[in-house]
Amino acid sequence: MPIDASSDDLDSLRELVAQLSSERDAALAECKRVMEQNDRLRHLLQQLRRAQFGRKSERLDPEQLQLAIEDLETAVAAEDAEQDKTAPIEEAPKKKRKTNRGSLPAHLPRVHITLAPDSTACPCCHGVMHVIGEETAERLDKIPAQYQVIVTHRPKYGCRACEGAIVQAPAQERLIKGGIPTENLVADVVVDKYAWHKPLYRQAQIMRLQGLPVDRSTLAGWVGAAAAEIKPVYLRMKEIVLASAKIVVDETRAPVLDPGRGRTKTGYFWAISRDDRPWGGLDPPAVVYTYAPGRGGEHCTALLAGYTGIVHCDGYTVYKQLADPQRDGGPATLAFCWTHWRRGFVEIEEGGPAPIAHEALERIAALYAIENRIRGRSADERRAIRQTQTRPLVEALKTWLENRLAAVSDKSTIAEVIRYGFNHWQGLVRFLDDGRIEMDTNSVERAMRPIALNRRNSLFAGHDQGAVNWACIASLIETAKLLKTSTPNRTLLISSANSLMVGRWRRSTNYCPGHGLNTAKPALRHDQICHQFGGSASEISCASLASAKTSSRITRIVT
Repeated sequence: MPIDASSDDLDSLRELVAQLSSERDAALAECKRVMEQNDRLRHLLQQLRRAQFGRKSERLDPEQLQLAIEDLETAVAAEDAEQDKTAPIEEAPKKKRKTNRGSLPAHLPRVHITLAPDSTACPCCHGVMHVIGEETAERLDKIPAQYQVIVTHRPKYGCRACEGAIVQAPAQERLIKGGIPTENLVADVVVDKYAWHKPLYRQAQIMRLQGLPVDRSTLAGWVGAAAAEIKPVYLRMKEIVLASAKIVVDETRAPVLDPGRGRTKTGYFWAISRDDRPWGGLDPPAVVYTYAPGRGGEHCTALLAGYTGIVHCDGYTVYKQLADPQRDGGPATLAFCWTHWRRGFVEIEEGGPAPIAHEALERIAALYAIENRIRGRSADERRAIRQTQTRPLVEALKTWLENRLAAVSDKSTIAEVIRYGFNHWQGLVRFLDDGRIEMDTNSVERAMRPIALNRRNSLFAGHDQGAVNWACIASLIETAKLLKTSTPNRTLLISSANSLMVGRWRRSTNYCPGHGLNTAKPALRHDQICHQFGGSASEISCASLASAKTSSRITRIVT
């Protein structure tokens, strides 16, 4: 900075020294902030490296990694906000506004606020001014969740001419007989538990803060009632999915409390998924879970009894019995997953230099590159491209692996991985001749992630029946997610429950002894509702289950 004052002007020198000291302190503070931020970034980078390249025992859980990223981003944003507050307005840095959106969704309600100037008189001539335009800005707001009490009044009417005649509207059917919750509240509890992985005891704690002493066991009763009410929809979904020409199947652990032994036992969720979007199929995606106390062949046989379509699965032994020509109803066609085979090469490469595994992964990556280009095309187009482009690569891969297998030890890990592929070769290459088949079972593996999250938060199911309820509700919620429907999960459950409650006996309280009026209208049983819900399996799609029209549709059927 230039010095305008003379050298003997002590006041100017002191002012200059103070200014320079202030600038130095600000620079040191900014340097410290940047260094701290860099330290956090280095720490996060180390975590990311360890998560991707570290030993298996050192890899971070993906959810924990997300928490670390959230904390870092929050800390950086807080520091930026503090800096903006302390910096003078004229010196405040002009930063590019951070945004991750376009316009806000059109379906959200708009609350319009107009900010008018204090005076609309012209500052020059003081005449009346008129509007020549305006600027608008949108911000996202939220109305906090609020509990309310619905008071229902049912007045009684009497006839002055007929002494005993009484007319009164019938009481509304309730999901919880004699209970206090509405269907909205029950659906909210269910979705929080199964979609957002919030255990019931935590929900009870939150409600207690609102002055609502509802304990966990009461909430569990509500969830059980909801599961029983929507079970017909779940069973119908299962029928629809099993009527598909191709399904994807997988299983995962579901710890269940074993009261007799005072510890948990290992049950399993079997998932059946249908997703025809990669080849432009018209049937909407869906996933249905089924709980079984084990993962043996008897459970697989019972789950897929009579199914003779294409079963896309991993190489688990029990699935192979589905292709038995002597199987009741006929054999199914098995297609195996390339991701499971590829995973063996990945694990070998992570252990150190592995040229065979590395080249195998590059060759498989070339196959996936073709799949990425043809995703969304028709089944015939996909098959034609696979025949001309993919098949030569697959055949070259097999020939190359045969040569490598002859050159390595029979007991080596790489030999085991190669032989796994050869043992499942017929199912692995089945996608070449059928454009409807994907290379992997990633669609059903993605559907298993919410189950794992719930398992982590709830630790275990308290009973076998609790696991059955878990499977029932999760099927509706995860199908709604797959459909990416505009109808929220909560609304879907309310619609299903309300619709099926119409199927109960509805008894009128209108009674007149003079005319003997005492009406009771029997409704269809749940199995009749399921049968008439959409006709045959080919006529109904799971999309209708996630539509708000479900309620009125079933209502028309049963009334």
